[in-house]
Amino acid sequence: MLSEELQARLDTLPTAPGCYVFKSKKGVVIYVGKAKSLRARVRQYFQPGSSDYRYFVPLLERTLGDIETVVTASEKEAVLLENSLIKQHKPKYNVRLRDDKEYLSVRLDKKAPWPRLEVVRRPRADGAEYFGPYPSATDARRTLALVNRHFQLRTCTDDEFAARTRPCLEHQIKRCPGPCVLPVDKGEYDHQVRYVELFLRGRSTELVEGLEREMKSAARALEFERAGRLRDQIHAVQRVTETQRVAEVSDRDRDVFGMYREGDCVVVTTLLVRDGFVRDTQTATLTKVELPDDELIAQVLQARYAAEGATIPDEVVIPVEPEGLEGIREWLTETRGRAVSVAVPQRGAKSQLLALASENAQHAFRERRVAAKQAEGHAEALAKALGLEKPPVTIECLDISHHAGDETVGGLVCLRDGVPFKPRYRGYHVRTESTGNDYRAMHEVLSRRFRRAMNGEDGWEFPDLFVVDGGRGQLGIAVTVMQELGIKDLAVCSLAKERENVLGEKVVDRVYQPGRKNPVTIRENGAALVLLARARDEAHRFANKTREDLLKRKQLRSELDTLPGIGTKLKVVLLRHFGSVSRVAAASLAELTAVIGAQRARGVYEHFNPGVLQLPDE
Repeated sequence: MLSEELQARLDTLPTAPGCYVFKSKKGVVIYVGKAKSLRARVRQYFQPGSSDYRYFVPLLERTLGDIETVVTASEKEAVLLENSLIKQHKPKYNVRLRDDKEYLSVRLDKKAPWPRLEVVRRPRADGAEYFGPYPSATDARRTLALVNRHFQLRTCTDDEFAARTRPCLEHQIKRCPGPCVLPVDKGEYDHQVRYVELFLRGRSTELVEGLEREMKSAARALEFERAGRLRDQIHAVQRVTETQRVAEVSDRDRDVFGMYREGDCVVVTTLLVRDGFVRDTQTATLTKVELPDDELIAQVLQARYAAEGATIPDEVVIPVEPEGLEGIREWLTETRGRAVSVAVPQRGAKSQLLALASENAQHAFRERRVAAKQAEGHAEALAKALGLEKPPVTIECLDISHHAGDETVGGLVCLRDGVPFKPRYRGYHVRTESTGNDYRAMHEVLSRRFRRAMNGEDGWEFPDLFVVDGGRGQLGIAVTVMQELGIKDLAVCSLAKERENVLGEKVVDRVYQPGRKNPVTIRENGAALVLLARARDEAHRFANKTREDLLKRKQLRSELDTLPGIGTKLKVVLLRHFGSVSRVAAASLAELTAVIGAQRARGVYEHFNPGVLQLPDE
């Protein structure tokens, strides 16, 4: 039974559009929703015999402590407010969607003298063109590689571009004209930029027509080499287009959302339809989803199109009609600046597109289920081999890396259900060891990691199995740390790399456990060893990357760090303007003054040219 206070609240709810917020008895926001009529929507949750199947609905009477409502002027404002409240409070029962900043986009700044493509995580209102967002780094970089293969735009950063003195490998393999050092026709380069923009927008027909016109013009001018390059570009674009499935003859851009769910696991697939072709397919897997299909689709649309610079098509096709559909349509139209329609088709060509998207979602769900079963089998085999009480769900692995004894780091990775779980990756800069002693470095890193778990810090819980990269010696260090900290119930083992013995025979990976002199017998290439090797190899990769990143940061320290009156910001300004330390050193006093002002310029100039300036006013 609801309290009298909450019951009275239900009776006085407004009929206007807006958002409603359910709070627990502890005052924690547990659910946020929107409605075109707050009274009608909220009262549905508490009507006897409600058809709402979300498992948290029956718990509301026991857990609900308060209901808050926010009236908005329109359904569109309710959509915006709901998205903002979900991001702010991260309610337990709303779908766990990634924040916009985690999506990747491809940026093209056509205002730059020699534009290039780059992958960015946070689009800005800087006048550049943004394409995306892409749900994963793989999708974004696959697009980038495709463009670099077929169109000749530079790939180097602005700093690299300014510092180059000769063409790079990209020019040698004919993927860049080399504008950094070679006299490149600016008009022809701008043509390539335009073609790249058409390609990324999915305008294949317009792109091919433009390339064909330019090819014929080059042939008439007897520029056969250029005509041949254009012909190759046309064939490349046509090959990419021909591999895509024809959706329908239409010049409208569409995003088609298909969905497949089993219980609280949902897969949402988005087909990007451009010029009548399915240009790309993007899939997101959501777990522990308690929302009904209509509210889930509404939140997916908000998460996808709320990102600054997100590409909003002419039409959005969805499988179910969400609450406040008109508000979503108005919000998309206002965000895009042109009319956007939202369709829920029942028949015709659009329904066939919807069926195709749902088919892809179902296929992705089945693939995920197969992968999950495979990971479960690997974990069961590992538990049996190591004598664990239950199959390990989370496995952590540590590897130590250093560069000739310097830049010693520890790379800690985590596998969850057999796949990398990046939120629990940790990179350690070893503080006490600088001579390349892996044992001392491992002792420090393990002590730091295990202490945080013992302190109960959030996100630092002990895994089901801890693996150290190495043999009996590394395992002994792990056991010593556990004894020092009083840890008794953590399963731990070590994995020694494959090697050759004195007879030249190959000795496969060996697994050691505490209290055992000989390695555990595990079948070569068996499921248990595959899982351990996956963790070990990922830890090795991550440790090396951590060390390389540290080395790069140290290499950035240069003679500019010792300049009088030059801090970090001014150092960046100098490097961006001149391109390298050597060019800063060779710059004239007037050039330096134009960049950082007269007083600082004088100090920099005297540092690189001692004794040249004899008088204060010279």
